[in-house]
Amino acid sequence: MTGKDGDRVLVTGGSGLLGRHLRMLLPNGRFPSAEDFDVRDYEQMRSFLGENPTEVVIHCAAITSPPRVDQEPILALDVNIIGTAHLVKLAAALRLRLVYISTDYVFDGESGMYREDDPVKPVNKYAWSKLGGETAVRMIDDSLIVRLSFGPEPFPYEKAFVDQWTSREPVAVSASKIVGLAMSDLRGVVHIGAARRTVMEYAQSIAGGRVLKPLRRDEVTFSVPKDTSLDTARYAASLSDLRNDHEERGNP
Repeated sequence: MTGKDGDRVLVTGGSGLLGRHLRMLLPNGRFPSAEDFDVRDYEQMRSFLGENPTEVVIHCAAITSPPRVDQEPILALDVNIIGTAHLVKLAAALRLRLVYISTDYVFDGESGMYREDDPVKPVNKYAWSKLGGETAVRMIDDSLIVRLSFGPEPFPYEKAFVDQWTSREPVAVSASKIVGLAMSDLRGVVHIGAARRTVMEYAQSIAGGRVLKPLRRDEVTFSVPKDTSLDTARYAASLSDLRNDHEERGNP
């Protein structure tokens, strides 16, 4: 689909945590700054894409802090929902593949191990804004919504939730999976992540030997779902399909 090292891949939000790791994996990809490719500015993006041939857009740009979204909901509306809709319109007009980075927080956290077709029910405004972006992305066929949870390595905080379950992975692992998915033909929705565990268990595994302090969900000022662990069977099946396809073509 794309040239060597993703030379026809464009990544929004390239200065963020995930974007920086994607940059290492896609050395020839395009990572325009927010000043040059503001998702709130449809005409600016249209002009940029007209001058820079692109086949795949990995859309990472978003307001991702739940407390900030609570404080600035209109900004989240402009960036996470309207900005994504702008990209959807451009992807439709220019026949681009759009890979949208979503979140496990679209689920209410009451059961965990969510499949792609399970009902969504956000519990905070951040998750509602990301679900709004998902709704826009579903309007075009050549698109993929990736739901996940990732974080920096080592774990940067002194505390971690002991009463929240997750499929969170280090960002480097998530970035590698996203590149593979972007280069595939998979469409619709896919979940990626590690095995279900508490945030504390995840954090302690990458804390570099530090002993972290326990944190409970009722100790923070924003709504935190209890269990947003993800069923990743579809992702595993897609990897099997890719391996089989490579073998049929005689590739290693």
